[in-house]
Amino acid sequence: MKLSDSMAYASADEMIFGSAKKPVTTRRGLVIGGGLVIPEVVPHPRPGSEKDLRTLLREFERATGDILERCVSVGHPSVVVENEHVFQMTDDPSWGMEIAAQTTHQIDDYIEKYGIKAAYRSTVADIRKPDMVDLRNSDRTRKVLEAFDACAKYADIVSIESLGGKEVFDYSIIRNDITGLLFSQAVLGSRDMAWLWPQIVAIARKRGAVPGGDTDCAQANTAMFMAAGYISKDVPHTLAALCRAIAVGRSLVAYECGALGPGKDCGYENPIIKAVTGLPMSMEGKSCACAHSSLCGNVMAAVCDLWSNEAVEYHHMFGGSSPAVFAEILGYDTAAMNSAISLGYEKQYQACLVTSDRYRSLQGFILCPDNAWAIGKAVVDNNESYYSRARAAAITCAELMLADSQVRFTSFEKDALMGFAKELDSLPATEADFIDLCLKKYGKVKGFQPAAYGL
Repeated sequence: MKLSDSMAYASADEMIFGSAKKPVTTRRGLVIGGGLVIPEVVPHPRPGSEKDLRTLLREFERATGDILERCVSVGHPSVVVENEHVFQMTDDPSWGMEIAAQTTHQIDDYIEKYGIKAAYRSTVADIRKPDMVDLRNSDRTRKVLEAFDACAKYADIVSIESLGGKEVFDYSIIRNDITGLLFSQAVLGSRDMAWLWPQIVAIARKRGAVPGGDTDCAQANTAMFMAAGYISKDVPHTLAALCRAIAVGRSLVAYECGALGPGKDCGYENPIIKAVTGLPMSMEGKSCACAHSSLCGNVMAAVCDLWSNEAVEYHHMFGGSSPAVFAEILGYDTAAMNSAISLGYEKQYQACLVTSDRYRSLQGFILCPDNAWAIGKAVVDNNESYYSRARAAAITCAELMLADSQVRFTSFEKDALMGFAKELDSLPATEADFIDLCLKKYGKVKGFQPAAYGL
């Protein structure tokens, strides 16, 4: 597998919401990244609805019907419906297949009746918990691949949020250990994806689905959530920003193995991935507050191609069911972006999105298009190994934060960043030496099996 060695965009100025260098067309004819932003609505079943297949089918049937009905009712012309698998849908692949078949039947019915443009993304759950099973050789691994095969018969797009490296990441994040984080994300996560994703791509191609992408949700998002808001002190925001930069090298592996996008919404590293690959990306921000809070609610829309709510549990609200309400919200968000495009004001609209968040947080700062492009350039310029490119991304991220006089740090945050930067600079030059160091340091972490990563 060749590691990325060039940028899809000559500069960040070329990047804009709704347009990707390499648009994707789904089996139902929806073009993603072809000039318009499309809402991606993600409903989630209520606890207890998974008790049997019948109740889970009914829950998803209601949610999907409500989404499609609301889009037609208020005049939103296109939508992507995503189902993120609950455990049972992957543990028994026939469940995931039944729900995929039902959902696509509903979508096809609305396409035929009303002419709406729509697609379905099925995101298989990674039930291979690395501290419990061998990532490459277990019943759970077999079920994950079987679930892809079952769902790809019906889905337009298939994706996953893979867990490789999670056991070492969890050990390292609570210790603010940048070396362990780099090892878990860049080396372990990338190696797992390089094993997993060629199989996903082959299945998707066989079944006529688009192999979408992966995210570092299990790791970089964990750091982001632990850093939380202004009053939280569990994890430095500087460390969470570095984790996000490191995540780029990991998530990029899916596309190097043949994934075509759109990348998954919860991959906050996606602006950087888009800068490198030119592929369309789903992103989430202010309209995913139903799922979690963040400090970059507007800037994430700056270069998005799909705009998502992350996940909303099915409930009734004054305005209708929660999936219907968020379909309407996301649809109006994208209508505003698409109107800016049609009026020729897309760069001004993008500037508003970026400026509103640029100095709100360090994570928002590094995901502004100019900084995202710079981090991507560091990745492709240092592509000797998974380790070298992720380390370069982290070092560049630190340099960007320190170089801008308008970036504000607490003394704690700045001291932490200086320490992390010093540690990154001191690490071995080669991946082989870094792996040797880390196997000695983390070899006894509970659940870590080097052989599961080919080490």
